[in-house]
Amino acid sequence: MQYKANTPEDYISQTPEARHDALNKLRETINKNLPKGFEEGMQYGMIGYYVPHSVYPNGYHCNPKEPLPFMSFASQKNSVNLYHMGIYSVSGIHDWFVAEYPKHSKLKLDMGKSCIRFKKIEQIPFDLIAELCQKITVEEWISVYETAIKK
Repeated sequence: MQYKANTPEDYISQTPEARHDALNKLRETINKNLPKGFEEGMQYGMIGYYVPHSVYPNGYHCNPKEPLPFMSFASQKNSVNLYHMGIYSVSGIHDWFVAEYPKHSKLKLDMGKSCIRFKKIEQIPFDLIAELCQKITVEEWISVYETAIKK
């Protein structure tokens, strides 16, 4: 689902009311746990967390006018989706998350390359997401990103 929002607050206000508490808690969890240097804003129609141009002037190679994306989340029709590029790009983070998930949820992990889908919003593992946010710094993310685009 696409929302026409200019701010994270505006985005959440446009989602179904039954999701507001979970989306606000997810946003708060991410903001409290992401390492210093990432910024929050709107990217690609979602609430995004990225490396700002003030830290990484080159921006995203696909569109250098965009800051370097790192993670985001969106309210979709049947789920709340969390996108985390570290899970996709760093095998150690991926393996850690897959191993830890069953300790935080009785539900089967529904995950794509960088996308984790939560179909039952009351079962979002906020503690696990808090730990995931702390796994990679801005500097480490830039290094991973630059190594990947040079290949």
